[in-house]
Amino acid sequence: MGVVAKRSSMTFFSDPASHYSHRVRIVLAEKGVAVDIVDSDPDDVPQDVTDINPYNTLPTLVDRDLVLYEPNVMMEYLDERFPHPPLLPVYPVARGESRLYMYRIQRDWCSLVDIIVAGKDRAAVTEAREKLAESIVGISPIFGEKPYFMSEDFTLVDCCVAPILWRLQDLGIDIEDRADKNLKKYMERVFARESFELSLSEVESEMRD
Repeated sequence: MGVVAKRSSMTFFSDPASHYSHRVRIVLAEKGVAVDIVDSDPDDVPQDVTDINPYNTLPTLVDRDLVLYEPNVMMEYLDERFPHPPLLPVYPVARGESRLYMYRIQRDWCSLVDIIVAGKDRAAVTEAREKLAESIVGISPIFGEKPYFMSEDFTLVDCCVAPILWRLQDLGIDIEDRADKNLKKYMERVFARESFELSLSEVESEMRD
């Protein structure tokens, strides 16, 4: 634990290509947190991470003596630690709905993204691409109901959705001719946010060049 004691500021060990790291970087940017972002290779994790994270995984967030290594836990911690602007609703029912949206995104979308990124089985990758495209296109009309994902305000749910939508081209998914116009407007709105632009790693910036 010596590495934690020596750090006087927050440090985020980030995989510059991972949508899980990206979602946390968006939160950090939204909050304007002073943080040392350390881009790291998931196949060669820094010794600092190995010393403090029992799973030896990225991302890993270090805040003084606290070490977090689950992205959604990091996001909620940051939202509570830096309450302005709030990224979860105030009321319990709406907050519960947001958490359920995040759970469904994990189950329905992130699991498919992970299969595509792993690229271990060509047939599985093809199927995952088709399922992800169909799922996104299928719900695209709901993006027209409110400015953000089922909300008037930008929330942690958007922090989970945006990195996936940003990566569609890189994932080999083309929904340009199939998606509702409201989804396209949502993407333009979120991608234009200053926090989103600040959150992009060099690798992510090149994904849409």
